[in-house]
Amino acid sequence: MAAAAELTLLEKSLGLSKGNKYSAQGERQIPVLQTNNGPSLTGLTTIAAHLVKQANKEYLLGSTAEEKAVVQQWLEYRVTRVDGHSSKDGIHTVLKDLNSYLEDKVYLTGYNFTLADILLYYGLHRFIVSIQIVIGSFSAVFRMPFSHLS
Repeated sequence: MAAAAELTLLEKSLGLSKGNKYSAQGERQIPVLQTNNGPSLTGLTTIAAHLVKQANKEYLLGSTAEEKAVVQQWLEYRVTRVDGHSSKDGIHTVLKDLNSYLEDKVYLTGYNFTLADILLYYGLHRFIVSIQIVIGSFSAVFRMPFSHLS
């Protein structure tokens, strides 16, 4: 999913009125948002955090210092690890790591739903869908190896 589409979905889920126009910059198509009140904002996580604040839902950025740090860690993970991998092996490693990490957690920060959960879901969606399609073509004996990612 392109970053502009993700940001539009995020706006909708936050209850913001549509109207932001996104452009893309550079070879990696980094999203850019031109704000009405100042300089343009660049980068998926920067723009997403801005939208969360605009919607007055800052709890999605974490409520304690530690939770805020974990949210930032997972937002960075999304951009560096998930967006940086397109090979089957790379994505398999990401999914395996996430599955292990989520074994004793409900959400990435533990028990609180955050922006990190939203953006990681958006980033992984296309890979999870392709895995489910492949699994659906096998017999019922075959089980999804990433039970904590569903």
